[in-house]
Amino acid sequence: MSPIGGKSKHSESGLARVAGSGTSGILELLLFHPVDTVAKRLMSHQARIFVPGAPMAEGIQGLTKVVFGKAYNETALRRYFSLFPGLGFAAGYKVLQRVYKFGGQPYVMDYLHTHHKDRFTRVFGEKTGKTVMHATAGSLVGIGEVALLPLDVLKIKSQTNPETLQGRGLFKLVRDEGLSLYRGGLWTAARNAPGSFALFGGAAFVKEYMCGLTDYSKATFLQNFFASIGGAVASITVAAPLDVVKTRIQNKPFDAPESGVSIITKMIRNEGFSAFFKGLTPKILVVGPKLIFSFTVAQQLIPVFHQFFENQGITKTTPLA
Repeated sequence: MSPIGGKSKHSESGLARVAGSGTSGILELLLFHPVDTVAKRLMSHQARIFVPGAPMAEGIQGLTKVVFGKAYNETALRRYFSLFPGLGFAAGYKVLQRVYKFGGQPYVMDYLHTHHKDRFTRVFGEKTGKTVMHATAGSLVGIGEVALLPLDVLKIKSQTNPETLQGRGLFKLVRDEGLSLYRGGLWTAARNAPGSFALFGGAAFVKEYMCGLTDYSKATFLQNFFASIGGAVASITVAAPLDVVKTRIQNKPFDAPESGVSIITKMIRNEGFSAFFKGLTPKILVVGPKLIFSFTVAQQLIPVFHQFFENQGITKTTPLA
């Protein structure tokens, strides 16, 4: 992604940003959607799978039924394809999310660089100001990501309870469910702001201070990989408290909603402050690889697509001011 300093002050074309971030979303979907489906089905199953005293074979059969649903008696190939339910919603959400987030952050970054670079430099210094600008651009983009929340809700429902979506197209679902698809939207935005700040800021910090880069678009694959690890772990950790609140809001029945303030109050009173970091370790282990993968691929491919399109004469960008 484009730098804010150094000798190569260019801005990648919009086409390169869409191509690189979109490709990362598609690859992430193909690799991780089956794993995500299995996790959602296991989390939604409310009975014991391995019953104490019961034969192991019975438990394995029960696990197979939960994981593969109606396809548990089918061939291995059909079982595998059964792990791609709601692919339309998932593809729409994941690709749009990655294009918006990874492709949109550089646009905000360009704006901040053009109009507010002097302020950031004056307050934070040259190197730290660059890092904070990346983080701030990410935070602003993260807040707007809440617009995609309905697709995420429908994706989860298609993975865990597809019967509720049968015979209902996207527009009918939106019309029927209305604003309930945005339940927890404000808390999602509140979670995304610091989470995206840490994601892009953490990655910029690694590139600037640990890799010694001034032109981030020149980062090698390993440098992008380690920058993505730093950004992803920081993002998941920082966003964890509000992520717990958001999850509990969305887990409430449609006819019995509960406010975020009420949930926070009960968490502090009944569970203590450690409740805000419940599930942090498994989330880093499960969500972390997906985010690291897609962020690394996007950071790697955007400059590659930019160079390709420029060489082919498809796009022609001008240097940043």
